[in-house]
Amino acid sequence: MDIQLIHQFIKNALAEDVGDGDHTSLSTIPAGTQGRAKLIIKEDGILAGMELALEIFATVDPDLKVNVLLQDGVAVKVGDIGLTVSGSTHAILIAERLVLNCMQRMSGIATRTHHIVSLLKDTKTRILDTRKTTPGLRYLEKWAVRIGGGVNHRIGLYDMILIKDNHVDYAGGIANAITSTQKYLSDHHKTLQIEIEVRNIEELSQVLAVGGVDRIMLDNFNFTDLKAAVALIDGRFTTEASGGITEENVVEYAACGVDFISMGALTHSVKSLDISLKAF
Repeated sequence: MDIQLIHQFIKNALAEDVGDGDHTSLSTIPAGTQGRAKLIIKEDGILAGMELALEIFATVDPDLKVNVLLQDGVAVKVGDIGLTVSGSTHAILIAERLVLNCMQRMSGIATRTHHIVSLLKDTKTRILDTRKTTPGLRYLEKWAVRIGGGVNHRIGLYDMILIKDNHVDYAGGIANAITSTQKYLSDHHKTLQIEIEVRNIEELSQVLAVGGVDRIMLDNFNFTDLKAAVALIDGRFTTEASGGITEENVVEYAACGVDFISMGALTHSVKSLDISLKAF
């Protein structure tokens, strides 16, 4: 966990929600009131965000006592209790919504990812996320993918070279894009992996002729062409399939022999897991 990034996220999220005070709690509950609450799982899935929840509670009030009963990555079912928290009722109520928003979202992503990973358990193919994330929540969403058993692709534009179709077109072709990238990395003394997207077998042939990359993304290939592409690459480069891949066809894509499959659906359209925090 990147503590500095997490603390900044919590600070911003609390500022957005609390403003100049939780006036509902301040007006209805006497100062100094103590209470306790439990985190109730209301839907089967994979739990994620518990480690983050601890940081949220501690930031809101270091005196809150949290008893963690279930860890990140475990399978949960309806009625399970994830944690209990006790202390200032005002602090519990301030932390409540942020804890739930994060854990529900992260658990939904972890649940979806775990399901896809389970479908591919008999293949060599691993699941990647994408940059199709919620602005400001990318770190949390990619964290949840890891908890669910998936693999993070690049975190952002800064930690990997990914030459996509628009880059190729603007650069004047595949050879230009690759050679320019290699020169850029050399000139700036950077060591970043290079991946290039290809749209068809012809573009793949151009990449194979030039070389100089680490991974080839085979975008929107049909099954016949994907199998042919994997055979042409013949283990010389890491392979990744992307585009139009769903829960229903992911196993068939994996059967084509690719090393990775990237799915934006892991993060961009996931359903949150139903979780609540209730006094007891």
